[in-house]
Amino acid sequence: MDHREELNRQLAADGIEIHGAVLPAYTTILTPDALRFVAALVRQFNPRRKELLRLREERQARLNAGENPDFLPETEHIRTGDWKVAPPPPDLLDRRVEITGPVDRKMIINALNSGAKVFMADFEDANSPTWDNCVQGQINLYDAVRRTIEYTSPEGKEYRLNEQTAVLCVRPRGWHLPEKHIYIDGEPAPGALVDFGLYFYHNAHELIRRGTGPYFYLPKLESHLEARLWNDVFVYAQEQLGIPRGTIRATVLIENILAAFECEEILYELREHSAGLNSGRWDYLFSIIRKFRNREDIVLPDRSTLTMTVPFMKAYSELVVQACHKRGIHAIGGMSAYIPRRDDPEANAKAIAQVVADKEREVSEGYDGTWVAHPGLVPVVMEVFNKHMPQPNQIDKIPQRIITAQDLLNFPRGDITEQGMRTNINVSLRYLDSWLRGTGAAAINHLMEDAATVEISRSQLWQWIQRKAQLSDGRTITADLFMQMLDEELSAIKASYGATPHRLDEAAAILKRVVLSQEFIDFVTLVAYEYID
Repeated sequence: MDHREELNRQLAADGIEIHGAVLPAYTTILTPDALRFVAALVRQFNPRRKELLRLREERQARLNAGENPDFLPETEHIRTGDWKVAPPPPDLLDRRVEITGPVDRKMIINALNSGAKVFMADFEDANSPTWDNCVQGQINLYDAVRRTIEYTSPEGKEYRLNEQTAVLCVRPRGWHLPEKHIYIDGEPAPGALVDFGLYFYHNAHELIRRGTGPYFYLPKLESHLEARLWNDVFVYAQEQLGIPRGTIRATVLIENILAAFECEEILYELREHSAGLNSGRWDYLFSIIRKFRNREDIVLPDRSTLTMTVPFMKAYSELVVQACHKRGIHAIGGMSAYIPRRDDPEANAKAIAQVVADKEREVSEGYDGTWVAHPGLVPVVMEVFNKHMPQPNQIDKIPQRIITAQDLLNFPRGDITEQGMRTNINVSLRYLDSWLRGTGAAAINHLMEDAATVEISRSQLWQWIQRKAQLSDGRTITADLFMQMLDEELSAIKASYGATPHRLDEAAAILKRVVLSQEFIDFVTLVAYEYID
């Protein structure tokens, strides 16, 4: 039975329309009062959200005209000022290993039980934002907060929460993404305010009652003004529900090169609600191509060579730690996407050694914690941080290196290989197929991939074609060469799938659209969103 007609009747006078199905299970989340709360957030803050997106376009026009980003002169007083963010709440003092994943019911139970200190439940890059995924995800979190969440697999295996679980954080969608199934005053609601609003409305008081709080990760920010908007959302939401100001805590992902220049300003804007910053490799690299789309002199090599030890990435990584520790809060490192494998012990040992080396680098740089994508990596990474950081965090260690704009903009040249090009095509096709079928965290080549992998992959393909870059064997990268490889990779993947249902042809159509467009398309997820219900 679909309850949509009755719900829309109740909400008609409020200017709210639900365009998606309302199954009986959804009524726990899609209550009139919760939707009115979301509508209040939208009316209060959507005009500013739109203005900030317009400011992104203005900034992009200046970058297109040759402007280089720099630390903002108008906020120098913030960078030189003597201030700290609010001290972290007790259950966020130790964040040495955090696990991330979509808001899938089984995933939530396994992640909370994994032994990690924190679980980031993701409505963003690890979630395909189908209507069912988004609403069911809210139901799953509602049950997880109340510890009533259970799951029985098709094979009959039962899953329920352990006594000891990770602290829950939630990542809503970015400011740019709409939720096409909820209309407020005749237009789609921002996905960010839907995800935040429904979770906060239903769970904030219950989380506080259980001795924790409403904790969030904020993605895709490009400026401190966008952080200010989130802070104002938090203040307003807490006031509306009678919750003390400063109860919400949020960690911001510094995954855009423009945001890297505003780390301290972002912390300042959120200072009573800040839980620190996080660094992320693929989205950060993607942002470099996106922001410098018109720069003929910037051509990034194979993404596999762009590790966190490359000078410009190392500068960014160290800057995040420095900003956080200077202001008394956590710096959280990047993702280890590796999925442990039992079929090849030798390959597994080699991969685990690489994970350990990367996490040793992070803890030595001063990071207070890091991300993994699979429960099997929790003990491996926990051991690294326990060895090198026996205390809850190392916020007291402040790196002294002065990082300049030139350090952050020192982009390398290097080899572009046929294998690198084919990998970008192959992974993009496999991931987009998975995303279109409703799974936003996809196991591909023993790695847990999310939308960030497609963004860096397809943006590199676009850049190489636009710049007429050369492969290491001397061939020029053209649209024709891309199409030839796309056809070959598509055929190979289809053959490997056999009779497995897929949406590979639509995945290929999306990839062609974003790679062959003359103008750079900002987010592949906005294009792909047209293809899902």
